[in-house]
Amino acid sequence: MDTRQWMAMLLFLAAALMAFISFLSYRKRHLPVAKTMILTMLAAACYAAGYAFELISRNLGEVKLSLQIEYLGIPFVTPLWLLMLLQFTGVAGRYRKRLALALFVVPAAVFLLHLTNDWHHLVYSRYDLNPDASIPLYTTVKGPWYKVHAIYNYAVILCGYSIFIPMYWRALPVVRKQIAVLILGAVVPMLFNLVFWFGIRIDLTPFGFAVSGVAFMWGIFRFNLLRLTPLAQAKVFDTIRDGVVLFDYEDQIVSYNEAAAEALPELGLTKRYPAIAAEVLSGSPELLARIRGAAAGDERFPFHRYQESRNKHYNCSLSFLYDSGTVPIGKILVLNDITELKENEARLRENARQLSELNAFKDKMFTVVAHDIRDPIALLVSLTELLGEELAAAEMAHADVFRELQGQVQNTFHLVENLLDWYRNQKGKVAFHPLGWNLQQVVRQALSLAAAKAGMKQIRMTERIDENFAVSADKEMLDLILRNLLSNAIKYTGKGGAIEVGAEREGERIVVSVRDNGAGVDETTSRMLLQEEPFSKLPDTGDDQGNTRFGLMLTREFVRIHGGSLWFDSVPGNGSTFFFTLPGSAGGRAAYDDGEWEAKTVESHLGGR
Repeated sequence: MDTRQWMAMLLFLAAALMAFISFLSYRKRHLPVAKTMILTMLAAACYAAGYAFELISRNLGEVKLSLQIEYLGIPFVTPLWLLMLLQFTGVAGRYRKRLALALFVVPAAVFLLHLTNDWHHLVYSRYDLNPDASIPLYTTVKGPWYKVHAIYNYAVILCGYSIFIPMYWRALPVVRKQIAVLILGAVVPMLFNLVFWFGIRIDLTPFGFAVSGVAFMWGIFRFNLLRLTPLAQAKVFDTIRDGVVLFDYEDQIVSYNEAAAEALPELGLTKRYPAIAAEVLSGSPELLARIRGAAAGDERFPFHRYQESRNKHYNCSLSFLYDSGTVPIGKILVLNDITELKENEARLRENARQLSELNAFKDKMFTVVAHDIRDPIALLVSLTELLGEELAAAEMAHADVFRELQGQVQNTFHLVENLLDWYRNQKGKVAFHPLGWNLQQVVRQALSLAAAKAGMKQIRMTERIDENFAVSADKEMLDLILRNLLSNAIKYTGKGGAIEVGAEREGERIVVSVRDNGAGVDETTSRMLLQEEPFSKLPDTGDDQGNTRFGLMLTREFVRIHGGSLWFDSVPGNGSTFFFTLPGSAGGRAAYDDGEWEAKTVESHLGGR
């Protein structure tokens, strides 16, 4: 077997090797980069097989036929390599199709020109026989388009290097190995081709492609070439600080970052990657089931485990990775550690529980203390009224002083009453049960309760209310509203003054007015009502004015519960008029007869509710 036959046999083996690499790439054909690898290796196989036929050719016709086989691959190997590089790195993803078309204009022209070379001789000018040399049988004299093609090939290779070399220094270690394999696949054929330009007649470029084929096969089996592109790696590791685990399309773990190793320590126990997820994450079956059962869209789910003597909580996000197409090439699992948030939430809940217990205890104490104060004061009110009548009848000395004392006791009692009403209102414990009531009867009852106090100052109280006016109101709240307004009117009206209660209908509402000719509303109380200050901001004056303001604020709150509003007109020294609105009611009547009124009057007078 002579040298030509040995070289031809080696080239056939190289072509078979590259065809085998195409078969390996075909198994991953759903990936665009794998499809390009198939075409690249087939083109290189045509080059090697065609050159093998050229070496064993016996005449010019067989040489030309062999060249036609070679040119099925020669023009396309280099641009296919660059296209594979672009797909691998994700560069120019938006314009990749247009760039691919532009990239193959010159190779397609070279292929067609060589196919018709006998007509124009633009690729090969002539074929010279080598009588004294067995390899090659004919020496080709290159035409202008051969040189154009050579310059184009080297320009494409340099362009690829300009993309690959900067990327190599920025890439992760596993990606660097893949890049090195792809660079080797282009460097070796180029070096072998350069030898041809230094005067050696034998074209060693196909042998360079054989070396490239071995490198690619080694990269596929050793470094998972074609499994996942650096584009996916960049998306994961360059922009996300949380724990990240990267899977390929076969649910094998390809890579992970340090935060993921902290969340899943078993990742660090595995020495070789890619690793089967079912084996590495066997201790977390719930997480493994989520990864396996992921649908096409992104998924978010919680994950927790006991680790480092504490419960660790994570918010997980599982997303699919795509290249330029619609077929997924892998998955990204992102683990966001929310353990601190969960622990803070638990602490806040515990604090809220303790605060609720303390608040409940405070409420209980407030109720007990308020009632313990209210009942003795109610008894004092009754006793002072009885003693006051006896002193007035006997015309004893110091009767005026006793009446002042009686007034102070009554004011204190009203303050405690208001405090209790306000407290129940703030806690939502004041039941609101609106019924239909005859307004004239309710007002007359309130006037009868205030008559004794008004009589002490010789104040005349009248009502001007249509006997057919009816309102929808809660009786206890309405009594409190009228009681407070009448009490304030009596308090600030001098001896011999007058108080008038009236009402007018305005659409579906009744406007009730309480008018007096007393001193009017002081500036502080007026400003407070106009600004609608909350209870927590009531001014602490330390006098009866504070009790009055508190009663007015409580009155306004109860009016609002009825869906109405409270306002006033006041002229200092000439009296004031308070207005409030209540919803009207059809066919309203009193809920009890006159006998019941008397019983309720006594109970209210003694402070019972």
